[in-house]
Amino acid sequence: MLGARPADLSKSRTNPYLHRRRWLFANGMTRRLRLLALVFAGMLGSVARASDAHLPPIAQLTPSQTQPAGSAPPQTGTAEATSPPSVLDRRDRIYYPGDTERPKPLLKKLFLNIVLDQKDIFTSPFHINRENALEWLVPTAAVGAIIPADIHLANAFENSRGQVRWGGRISNVGAVYTLVPLVAGSYVYGAWRDNPKGREIGVLGTESLLDSLIVAGVLKEVFRRNRPDEKDPGDFWGGGTSFPSGHAIQLWAIASLLDHEYKHKKIVGITAYSLAGIVSASRIAAQKHFASDIVAGGAMGWFIGRYVYDTHMSHLAHKHATFLPMIVPRFDPVQRSYGLTLAFGQAAGR
Repeated sequence: MLGARPADLSKSRTNPYLHRRRWLFANGMTRRLRLLALVFAGMLGSVARASDAHLPPIAQLTPSQTQPAGSAPPQTGTAEATSPPSVLDRRDRIYYPGDTERPKPLLKKLFLNIVLDQKDIFTSPFHINRENALEWLVPTAAVGAIIPADIHLANAFENSRGQVRWGGRISNVGAVYTLVPLVAGSYVYGAWRDNPKGREIGVLGTESLLDSLIVAGVLKEVFRRNRPDEKDPGDFWGGGTSFPSGHAIQLWAIASLLDHEYKHKKIVGITAYSLAGIVSASRIAAQKHFASDIVAGGAMGWFIGRYVYDTHMSHLAHKHATFLPMIVPRFDPVQRSYGLTLAFGQAAGR
């Protein structure tokens, strides 16, 4: 109507029937478009809420299920197109894109990974088999053999004030307030210099530390062993927090992670393990732990560092894809038809 000539305007004014038909058609189209926009906005909102709640399943694709670039999208309306592949691993539900670049998805991924880590760690004794039996038997036997000799080994030291003081100072290297800035600094350096390895060590180092703190905290409450400088030293379930050593489990977790991250640079692993060993021994000199506390914490920390690294690498080795239900509007102005189509779109991650 805005582009009509003056003659057309005068003609429409003198023809009320033609004017009413045009008004009804425009008004009907406006109502239809408004209804379609409301329905489409509501469906998008429901999909967004489901994505935030981690409800959309993420499937691990096989080569036969992946599509090369430029190929035609899957046809909708068939059972194959509307049925995404089954989830092979719970970690595939974790938000993967930008996992070491943006803070929000990074924290979300880190929290969910720690939850799954704790489940795997505390249920691992129920999954002992022939392949991993030695990994359990050797550390357990070593700790069991050292516990009866703990008091004798502790008394073998001079246990002077100078020894205790210096042991406490050296052991501060393995404290949380020292290790957290180190792993945080690695991430900051990686983000500043665009170094993926630095970011990865920062993220996995944080995950290893948190896993270690949780495991050590739970086991300390379970065993409640008295420290060497407490009443009834060495007694289990006496109310203490000696077993296992928190410093040892944290240090050896970071050392194990660094050793696996730089497996081709042996000097990194040697340096990390040497520092972890010195700081762990200083806890005995400071009369804060027995030898068995150190051995148990060191063994647990080493396995936690390796576990975090292996889990991370195994899920970077394959692509992840999200099958999200999408509402696609269909509108054909020529045939005056409109509608909605349910389709499952593939959003690739990593």
